[in-house]
Amino acid sequence: MSGTVSQLPVAIAGTGSYVPERVLTNADLEIMVETSDEWITTRTGIKERRIAAEDEFTSHMAAKASRKALEQAEMDASELQLIIVATITPNTLTPATACYLQHDLGAHRAVAFDISAACSGFLYAMKLAERLISDGAFENALILGAEKLSAFVNWDDRSTCVLFGDGAGAAILKRAEEGEGKILATDIGTDGGQTDLLNIPGGGSACPITIENADQRLATLAMVGGDVFKQAVTRMRDSANSVIERSGLKPEDIKLLIPHQANLRIIEAITKRIEIPQERVFVNLHKYGNTSAAACAIALDEAHRADKFGRGDHIVLVAFGAGLTWAAAAIRW
Repeated sequence: MSGTVSQLPVAIAGTGSYVPERVLTNADLEIMVETSDEWITTRTGIKERRIAAEDEFTSHMAAKASRKALEQAEMDASELQLIIVATITPNTLTPATACYLQHDLGAHRAVAFDISAACSGFLYAMKLAERLISDGAFENALILGAEKLSAFVNWDDRSTCVLFGDGAGAAILKRAEEGEGKILATDIGTDGGQTDLLNIPGGGSACPITIENADQRLATLAMVGGDVFKQAVTRMRDSANSVIERSGLKPEDIKLLIPHQANLRIIEAITKRIEIPQERVFVNLHKYGNTSAAACAIALDEAHRADKFGRGDHIVLVAFGAGLTWAAAAIRW
């Protein structure tokens, strides 16, 4: 686990998000696989999810979210110095999705690269960008979580196809001015001994997709649900508590908790253990399902634009994903 408390202050100057137009409801899934709205809702809290068009790639969604964040931050893309895209569903294995995004935005001065930390990716990107800005390497950064998970779902597997959706979320980080809010503390962690709990087994160098195995759908998401649940609750609880404590805060000081949007049962279990009441927890998974690295980013933008918090308020973001990975951030807005 790696935790830091910011030295030179870094603030979030703007947020943005985008989800595709197509809505796939639980009723739609009832036609596709043997499932029901009641079964899905009871076990996950998800009612619908967004699905990208065939010609809509991860970088396209990232660009739309980025432009909203830039507009809110009153910045032009040409001013960007750093772009970090967190994704497990890149346009291509190489080059990085961030390279496509840099060109699309016209951010030609920016250094651009991807990171892969599954559902924790956006907060990994936040920690990395915050440290690089705080250390003086860059003055600003665009960070994103962006996913086209529908391209990696086995639509015949009812245990996983009901869970995931597509979308992108973005944030602009910059050096904080006097009197502005700032990122107070961040925390990230990894347990590489449990990679089998949540993964996409095929498509990499360990298991290339070939003519012989193409019908096995190895390049789709696989999960051991019960074990993931237990790990998610424990890891997110500890990570959130870590940033709250190191920020000199208590649970009652937190205006809003923004957890990873994967499963309502997980969210309820975490908030109970952190001792933050449900009315101070932001949830939008009923609309979008699990969008992996995009989930916290989309939720942050929606909560921000809905005035769920304001200047001077303390918020906490926390996530958990494949790897296993987990992360949290405490922010004074």
